[in-house]
Amino acid sequence: MKTILITGASGFIGSFLVEKALEKGWQTWAGIRKSSSKEYLRDERIRFIDLDYADMDKLKAQIAQHGPWDYVVHNAGVTKCVNPDDFEKINYRHSKHLIEALQKSGCIPEKFVLMSSLSAHHPGVRTQYGNSKLKAENFLKSQTDFPYIIFCPTGVYGPRDKDYYLMLKMIQSGWDITAGFEPQKLSFVYVKDLVKALFLSLENPVDHKTYFLSDGNTYSDAEYTCIAKEVLGKKRVIRLRIPLWLLRAVSVLSETIAGWRNQPSTLNRDKYEIMKQRDWTCDTFPVVYDLDFRADYALKRGLMESVEWYRTNGWL
Repeated sequence: MKTILITGASGFIGSFLVEKALEKGWQTWAGIRKSSSKEYLRDERIRFIDLDYADMDKLKAQIAQHGPWDYVVHNAGVTKCVNPDDFEKINYRHSKHLIEALQKSGCIPEKFVLMSSLSAHHPGVRTQYGNSKLKAENFLKSQTDFPYIIFCPTGVYGPRDKDYYLMLKMIQSGWDITAGFEPQKLSFVYVKDLVKALFLSLENPVDHKTYFLSDGNTYSDAEYTCIAKEVLGKKRVIRLRIPLWLLRAVSVLSETIAGWRNQPSTLNRDKYEIMKQRDWTCDTFPVVYDLDFRADYALKRGLMESVEWYRTNGWL
């Protein structure tokens, strides 16, 4: 029986990774904080571990006690923070500590997968989130005797996701609010396709590779709205394009107010940098060629399944 450690297991992507590992019959360890919700981690076969990334001695002891694992998927991270320094601490330093602890405890896995982001590589995007992810990638790439794969997906959506859900909820309410006047080129990957690609990489001999991932299609922002309207059953919405200068001002204000409340803001400076970019396409040829990956979900099918879940669970 294969063994796998999945960090960030309580989150949107992490919970789907855990489900897939259990489906394959693997001994599955879910790395989550004690304070994290287990809403999507109720299977009795799951083994939980709260890794202490900040204390190297404790981290090595935990790994030595419960490892080694055949595979480690490092999916833990943060996309928004109250304190900007937390991007560096959690996305970079914690990743670095985990890799070093696996090495120092003699528990190097057959394959280590780092979940990164397309935004870490976009030439026009300079965000604290993207920079922290890129630093983690670069450290991993410097470990020549450490078998790794890096995934940099585009926008990941699906059941349980809260970011694209907010866009769907807005369209459901009759509004389509878009950033900037120049059309955007967008790409997406359904969460189950991301999970599919990742598990293909675990069971494939390739390593020391970085893969960009989408469903292989390009959509304009208007096309996304049209597909979402059709899936939601909305005949008409009011389309409103927000000037980028105004969006930036609102983002700064939203982040400042959230900071006063000691809460992270969904709309912030980092999010503005992402929203203002006009081209979010990526080259998926390497992952198709190396792993024979084909997405099962184009955007319409993925949104249909997502909306069905949101409605069944009372979100929409």
